[in-house]
Amino acid sequence: MIKNRVLRGLCLLVVALCSVTSSVASEGYNNAVKVTFLSWVTGSTKISYERVLPNRQSAEICTSMIGAGYDKFQNKPLGFTMRYSHKFFLGDNYQGGLTGFYVRPEAIYSHYNYNAQETMLRTPARMGALLATTGYQMTYKRLVVDGWVGGGYAFGTPAETGYHHGFALWNVLGTKNENIALSFSIRLGYCF
Repeated sequence: MIKNRVLRGLCLLVVALCSVTSSVASEGYNNAVKVTFLSWVTGSTKISYERVLPNRQSAEICTSMIGAGYDKFQNKPLGFTMRYSHKFFLGDNYQGGLTGFYVRPEAIYSHYNYNAQETMLRTPARMGALLATTGYQMTYKRLVVDGWVGGGYAFGTPAETGYHHGFALWNVLGTKNENIALSFSIRLGYCF
C-alpha cells in the first residue's frame, strides 16, 4: 500500500514537472526529467530533474523508491535514495543546454530496511556517499541520454549486499571496502 502511494506520488511529480512552463534558451532546452535506465532491474525506481544554470553548468536532483522494482537479492528492501549533483560541462565539446561532456561532484543518501539473509530480520541500511563522476549527456530533439561513471567515499551503516540503490561498495576480486563507493548508470529522459 505504501509502495502504491509513493509510486502515485512520483508519477504526479513527473506530470507536474513536465507541465511547468519553462523558457527555451537559444542553445536548447533548460530542463529535463529523466528515469534511470534499468533501475527497475536493480530493485528501485529512480526519477531525476535537471535544470541548466549559467556558465556551462547544471544542477540535478534525483529521488528513488527502493522496493519499486525487481528484488534481485530477494531481501525485500523498502526505503528511498536522494542525490544531488552539480554538472560542469567541459571543453570545446560543449554544445549548449543539456549536451556535452561533464564532470560533477555528487552527494547521495540511501535509507532503507531489508531482510538480512541469515536471520531474516528487518535490518537498516543508512549510507551516504560523496562521489566524483564523469560522463556525457546528449539530446536529440526532446530525448536526452545521460551516461556516467564515478567513484568516491562512502560512510554509514552498509547493507550486507553492498548495493545501496545509487552506488555500490567496493567488492572487486575478493576484496571489500565499505568506504569506497562506485557508481555508473544510463538515464533516459524528456527535455522541456
